[in-house]
Amino acid sequence: MKQDEPVRPEDRRSPGQRDVEKRWSDPAAFRNPAMYCGVVIVIALALLGVFAGLGGDDVWVGAAVPGVFLLGGLIALVAGVVAYSRGRQWVAWQGAAWFLLVLMLFALMMPFAA
Repeated sequence: MKQDEPVRPEDRRSPGQRDVEKRWSDPAAFRNPAMYCGVVIVIALALLGVFAGLGGDDVWVGAAVPGVFLLGGLIALVAGVVAYSRGRQWVAWQGAAWFLLVLMLFALMMPFAA
């Protein structure tokens, strides 16, 4: 929040109260994690294209795809903790992290296909 902006009544609540009351209406709190997920997915798809271009024989490139999802999910969890500690909305970051970790589980089949 900037210095010249007036304090809204919902900003006076503690982070725990904001989380329990489920009154999230900040589009940027959803936009940033969504764009982050999109970037991680594009990177993983690029590695998937490289894996397919090599004929699906390279185990290390196949293992890099779930590795990107794992690293992206862990970074999103850390971003959620940082957002929570700063009193910002963190739930979208946690959702992004779980989404990327579930994608990692599906991508774990790729190294075994090589």
